[in-house]
Amino acid sequence: MANEKIIKQKEEEVKNLAATIKEAKLVLLTDYRGINVTDVTDLRKTLRGTNSEYKVIKNNITRRAVQECGYEGLDEALLGPTAVIIGKEDYLEPAKAIYEFTKKNDFYKIKGGIVDGKVMTAEEIITLAKLPSRETLLSMLAGALLGNISKLAVALDQVKLQKENA
Repeated sequence: MANEKIIKQKEEEVKNLAATIKEAKLVLLTDYRGINVTDVTDLRKTLRGTNSEYKVIKNNITRRAVQECGYEGLDEALLGPTAVIIGKEDYLEPAKAIYEFTKKNDFYKIKGGIVDGKVMTAEEIITLAKLPSRETLLSMLAGALLGNISKLAVALDQVKLQKENA
């Protein structure tokens, strides 16, 4: 029979992880087989820059914490060795960092996760990671709007010149 102290400790771990998952913008589940310590250290450093953390947590504890938060559909992602990436402020930058890492390391795979409260598959997360950053999208929008405004100004100027000449 399991020791009461160990059971209480695991229950506390589940409770703490569930609280962290509820607050997180991104929870990624990845398969970390086949990567070395140096690569993991570099990945952790990159993720710290995005205000995210990389943890290896037992699947059973992660599964219970995810269930406690009310998320379903991640049981398949919690098979085999699983690392958990938790993004606290943004979901795009950590997802991009993990996606770039998977391109450099053939064995490292995204299994699935939770993005802004929605359970997503690996394919959906990869599609999201391929999107340009928010700042890039805003600058593209501003450029498009500015181009249209410039065209309108030129057209109005031409109308003014035609009326002056007529």
